[in-house]
Amino acid sequence: MIHKIQTLVKKYEELILYVICGGLTTVVNIVVYGLCADVLGIYYLVANFIAWVLSVLFAYVTNRTWVFKSRRRGARAILREFSLFVSGRVMSMAGDMLIMFLCVSVAALPGLIAKILANIFVMIFNYIFSKLIIFRKK
Repeated sequence: MIHKIQTLVKKYEELILYVICGGLTTVVNIVVYGLCADVLGIYYLVANFIAWVLSVLFAYVTNRTWVFKSRRRGARAILREFSLFVSGRVMSMAGDMLIMFLCVSVAALPGLIAKILANIFVMIFNYIFSKLIIFRKK
């Protein structure tokens, strides 16, 4: 039984690490959003953008280091990788903002509920984009 679990963990290590790091990134995103919107009273879309910037920086470091174990070295290669990462996150941010707008302004859902729903979309999109484009193995 232990051997089967170890085999499954090894087989799906990248996905497991992505879910863990993505979960932590989501926590960073939601906590920063909550602090900005609910504690500081910042307009929800601005709060969402601030949360996005900080969570993207956190996600890049965790994805590069632990999930996809990028071996790219040198300023130019890392800058290219980071630029692709941010580009993918800009695309997912557009979806995030659209979902936030539709849920809060159109459907009148609480901002935090909308944020959780938006993050489900964001995590799926970001994994696919990261796996297939940013950190793909040569």
